[in-house]
Amino acid sequence: MMRFRCILCLLTLWAVRGDPTSAELQQQIAELRQQMSVMRMEMQEQVAMMSARKLAETTTAAPSPPTTTTTTLPPSLYGENRKDHRGYTKTEELSIALDHAWLILCGALVMFMQAGFAMVESGCCRAKNVQNILLKNLTDVAMGTLGWWCSGWAFAYSGPMDSDGKLANKFIGSSSWFGSGFLEYTELKNEGGDALGVYEPTTNMLNWFFQWAFCSASATIVSGGVAERVKFRGYCIFSFWMTAFMYPVVVAWTWGYGFLQSINDVGYMDFAGSGIVHMSGGVGALVGAVVAGPRAGRFENPDDFTPHSMPLVVLGTMILWFGWYGFNCGSTLGMTTAAKGMMAAQVAMNTTIAGATGGLVVFTLRLAILRKYDIGGFCNGILAGLVSITAGCGNVEVGPAFVIALIGGCLYQGASVLLRKIKVDDPIDAFPVHGVCGAWGTLAAALFDWGEGFDQYHGWSGWSCFLKDGECAKGVWGGGMASNVVQVLAIAAWVAAWSAIIFAPLRLSGFLRASNSVQEEGFDSAKHSPTKAYAMDTADNGAILSA
Repeated sequence: MMRFRCILCLLTLWAVRGDPTSAELQQQIAELRQQMSVMRMEMQEQVAMMSARKLAETTTAAPSPPTTTTTTLPPSLYGENRKDHRGYTKTEELSIALDHAWLILCGALVMFMQAGFAMVESGCCRAKNVQNILLKNLTDVAMGTLGWWCSGWAFAYSGPMDSDGKLANKFIGSSSWFGSGFLEYTELKNEGGDALGVYEPTTNMLNWFFQWAFCSASATIVSGGVAERVKFRGYCIFSFWMTAFMYPVVVAWTWGYGFLQSINDVGYMDFAGSGIVHMSGGVGALVGAVVAGPRAGRFENPDDFTPHSMPLVVLGTMILWFGWYGFNCGSTLGMTTAAKGMMAAQVAMNTTIAGATGGLVVFTLRLAILRKYDIGGFCNGILAGLVSITAGCGNVEVGPAFVIALIGGCLYQGASVLLRKIKVDDPIDAFPVHGVCGAWGTLAAALFDWGEGFDQYHGWSGWSCFLKDGECAKGVWGGGMASNVVQVLAIAAWVAAWSAIIFAPLRLSGFLRASNSVQEEGFDSAKHSPTKAYAMDTADNGAILSA
């Protein structure tokens, strides 16, 4: 109201400004000046009153701080009814809600990567086997879910932990089978003494879901390496073993705070799983490809084994790239602080630069070799760059991310050529992309760590350096590098050994490799109903002829 009266006075002055010599005008000006003086005094009084009110509010006696007993009690949804617990504070409630929303979203993105794997694998293979490829992808998700629920989580994350928060036996977890202990029964009672039957939830459900998506992804990588010649029953056995035991033990050593976390002062560094997830899947794919042997006629008639659908390959690659933001950015494991938000942005930028760089590097190399454009190589180059940056996306700058992806693309190309030279049949280049680039990415995470020079080290400390006695530790980079070398060797040996233990007996017993006649006819025609994935004709080699 005061602001309106001032404006009205000014407008009145402007309206009567035409004759500055008239007595009437002079009188009006004097009256207006008097009114403005009165309004100025009123405004000063109101400002003084507001200042006094604010001072009174700030000096009002604040509630007494909680007692030491209250602050040390664990929080509970039912804190007001439990003497041994307290209620969540507003800050805690908001933090928990944000963390749950963030990880559920990122976990769903990682799960959506299964669609990308399915598109890439089915597009790289022949049309007569598409349904069988898709069946194995669906099985990886379903079988992987049950494996992770039955024992995978227990082996990976259940502890018990020692006083330092590390896995007590350094090797494997030993509780929480079938998700037991995820909900705690409170045994609350009403005033009459009757049990209310209230459950207290934990964060284990959230962590189980997010890590389940990673577990399923690792198993799916293997399916591409053994595509078009492996029986469904034999593959199911391996898929379950991979998700229920083999991969979870690798997680226990690393993200589960096992021996690789405490191998020296700084421990290993693998932010989102170049080694833990991708190299595990890539090594399993290599062993499976070697044990199963090449597809019938693969190296005698190579032209019969060209990808049947490049659109599916490109679509699958873009889906995988999209899901990778959940994979890498979600590995901040929360979104409740400025530091975590900025770290997620750094990870997203590194991931983007690496994917683009890897794709262009391989595309350029293939163009120089073939003198023709190779879209399939472009797609695998993108994936090679993404795998290469996954371990170090949270502790390297953008420039090193570019270099890491550039080298990763070159390593992928060399490994892909080498496999064909030694006649190892890997239909989608699962080992060059995930195995070789996964190992490289793990080493690169330590090599290019953004600590000052080769003296300081950041690793899991994120934006700050690794501290010792309150100061940046000197001479610790070598320990971080040594830890990651051990990580690569340990994971490769573990996964290779167990993959051979599973695949070799299956091959010898006839449960792994399909007969040459089934491979020639096509799995879809021999084993599926309907007998083909597309309502169109195909040539003998599985290529689509017409719509």
